[in-house]
Amino acid sequence: MKIGILGAGTWGIALASLLVSNQNEVTVWSALPNEIEQLKNTHTHKNLPNTVLPQNIVYVTNIEDACRGMELIIFVTPSAFIRSTAGKACPFIDNGTILASAAKGIEQGTLNTMTDIIEDEIKKCRPSLQYAVAALSGPTHAEEVVKGLPTSIVAACADEAISLKIASAFANSCMRVYTNTDVRGVEICGALKNIIAIASGIMKGMGLGDNAKAMLMTRGISEMTRIGLAMGCRRRTFMGLAGIGDLIVTCTSVHSRNNRCGELIGKGKTYKEASKEIGMVVEGYFALEAAIELSKKYNVEMPIANAVYDIIKNDRKLTDVMRELMSRNIKNELE
Repeated sequence: MKIGILGAGTWGIALASLLVSNQNEVTVWSALPNEIEQLKNTHTHKNLPNTVLPQNIVYVTNIEDACRGMELIIFVTPSAFIRSTAGKACPFIDNGTILASAAKGIEQGTLNTMTDIIEDEIKKCRPSLQYAVAALSGPTHAEEVVKGLPTSIVAACADEAISLKIASAFANSCMRVYTNTDVRGVEICGALKNIIAIASGIMKGMGLGDNAKAMLMTRGISEMTRIGLAMGCRRRTFMGLAGIGDLIVTCTSVHSRNNRCGELIGKGKTYKEASKEIGMVVEGYFALEAAIELSKKYNVEMPIANAVYDIIKNDRKLTDVMRELMSRNIKNELE
């Protein structure tokens, strides 16, 4: 396939490397000229050390070059820039193109998922455009994908045939692809698991042990599932790769920015200090406001998300928030 990738962060570059190795024609766009120049000249990415990228990836600064004539366009910018990127790309998208989001987040205020945002921008710009929209998610740290380590991802689209077409571009002996028609469920999983990962990191930073981590992850997937069901998503999505699978890796991996951010906060740093030390976008922070809004809108309890919000946004003491979380009324686990 001819594939355009919008975003040259670690995940965008890892996808480009994978897709080129599968004999696809790949063009990568970034809004940052210095980033594109560095990729062109060195075939390396500063945040993917000890990795040399395939030389046949095309790098561009003109978004039109990454959209015209493409069969598949993948949005891989941070979630906060998906709307502006979709608006820039819209005039240059051909009829029949598949538009896939590989970003994970929920927009503040609108509570839109990433595919909602893409569709919203298309409707504003070119309401007659014929296209399909999909989401890509799962336990897929860029640092491992770019090395060809065994990984599995979910291609979600309401049209199963589109999911299978995307899967055929990605699948190889290192990447196994599953399809799913529950697009909203896959995207809700991808956004909310980052918040749980911050909480898991905070517990680690506080030295609270493995029991606490297991508790946090288990109750976290329960919290994610509750809000997902209230929004009309399918329960099994949350038990799959995009749900429990992505949650496990994000709560445990050394590559997880969200988990690392939480750990630094647990050791006494502020969010600003932690994010500066990490040096890359911590998506769970940007999903917090939307998670609290969703909780209120659907009248669903999200105690872990509220706890993280209190720590990061309200600057409450870690020990006080943890005590309150552990002292909640006794509940039936099967509710």
